[in-house]
Amino acid sequence: MSAEETNARAWHIYGQRQLARANTPPIPDRLGWTPWEGIGPGAEVLGDVTGRRVLDIGSRTGHHAVHLAQAHGARVTGIELSPTQHERAVSAHADVDGVEFVQADVTEYLAGAEPFDAAYAIGTLAFIDPHRSLPALRDGLLPGAPLILSLLHTDLHGRGPSTEVAPREQTILLRDDPPLPTQMWVLAPQLWEGLLTEYGFRLETVDLFPHPDESASVIQQLLRARRLPDQPARVSSRPRSTRAPAPHAAVGVGAILLSEQGILLGRHRLGTLELPGGSVEAGESFENAVIRELAEETGLVTRAENVELLGTLVDHVEGVLRVTVGALVHSWQGRPATQPDESVGDWAWYPLDQLPDDLFVCSAQILTAWRPDLPIDHPPAHFTRCAATHSDPRGVPSAGRRPCCSASTPMTRA
Repeated sequence: MSAEETNARAWHIYGQRQLARANTPPIPDRLGWTPWEGIGPGAEVLGDVTGRRVLDIGSRTGHHAVHLAQAHGARVTGIELSPTQHERAVSAHADVDGVEFVQADVTEYLAGAEPFDAAYAIGTLAFIDPHRSLPALRDGLLPGAPLILSLLHTDLHGRGPSTEVAPREQTILLRDDPPLPTQMWVLAPQLWEGLLTEYGFRLETVDLFPHPDESASVIQQLLRARRLPDQPARVSSRPRSTRAPAPHAAVGVGAILLSEQGILLGRHRLGTLELPGGSVEAGESFENAVIRELAEETGLVTRAENVELLGTLVDHVEGVLRVTVGALVHSWQGRPATQPDESVGDWAWYPLDQLPDDLFVCSAQILTAWRPDLPIDHPPAHFTRCAATHSDPRGVPSAGRRPCCSASTPMTRA
C-alpha cells in the first residue's frame, strides 16, 4: 500500500468514528494555523479574500471554510479526499452561503477547475506527495495567488524535520480508539522552499511555532508562498559534466547566542567546545542554515529576521578551502538541550570573561571576528565582514542591514 493509500484509509476510518459520535467542531472565531488556540496569525495572511475564490485543501469538517465565508466574505471550495470527512462537512454546513464542498483528489479536481485566487492547507498537505500536489496547485492558482501551508516541523515523535523528500510514519492519536498509522512528509523549510521554487512558487516567509507547553517537542511551521507569474520561454544553459567535481571546499555556519549568562557553547563528542552550527545544505541560505542547525542541535527556535550575518571566514584545512559564515542570533524561543543523534550536546552558557579552553577552531574564529578584544588563540583566517550589520564588534545593536559581504579584513590570531 502506498503512502497516500495508507493516509486515505486512515482518514476514512477517522471520519467514520467521528460520524458515529456525531462530533462536529464549532466554527472558529478566527482562522488558526496551529493546533493551539491563539498562537500564530489569522486569516490576514491570505490577504483580502472578499469575493475571491479560495481553495481549502483537505477541508475535513469544513469549519475553516465556513469561517472564511461568513467572517471574510470569501467564496470557498473545500476539497476533501475522504468520503467520511466530506460527509461530516456536508451534513453540518451544506446550506452555508459562499461555501461548496467537493469530495475528490485535489490534483484531479484542479486539472479541470477554474484557477483560484488563493489556497491554503491546515495540517493536510503533508499527507500528499509534494511532487504531485505542488504542480497541480501551480496550475490551479492564478499568477500572484497566495498559497499558505501549515505543516509539522518537528513531528509527533519529537524528531526534527526530514532532510530528504520522503514520507515517514506518523500516528493519528484518538482518546478512546486505536491509533491510526499514516505516512507524512515532515520536511525541513529549505526542502519546502526548493520544492515550491521548482514548481513555480516563491516562498516569502517561514514561521515556526513551538508547542505552548515547553515540555512538548512539537513545532509547527507556517509557509507563506505565492504563485509566480507565467514566464516566457527561458534561455537555456549548458549542463555541467556528469562527473562530480573534485571536492575543494567545505561551507558551514556558526551561531553566536548571547544571554545574560554569556555565550552558548556545546561539547562535541570529540571533546571540543563549539557554537551551534554545521554544514550548509544544497540550495540553503546562510540564515536558514543557522535556523535549521540551531533547532537540530539545541532545540531552540528562531526566525530569519533574528539572524544577523556577521561575515565570512576563509582558511584551509589539508588543502581544502574552508568557508565559515558567522552569525549573531538576536532572539530565540526555548531552552537549549541535548538533542538525540546529534554530535554536540551538554549546552551551557559561558561568560565572555570566563571562556573555556579547547574551543573548536571555527568557533574561535567567529568569536574573535565578532569581538576582536576576546583573548582567544586560533589559526589565521581571512574575514570578509558584511557591509553593515545590526551590531558593532562589541555586540551593541545598530540600525540597518546591507548586503553581505563587501569589505575584506585579514584576521590573524596565532
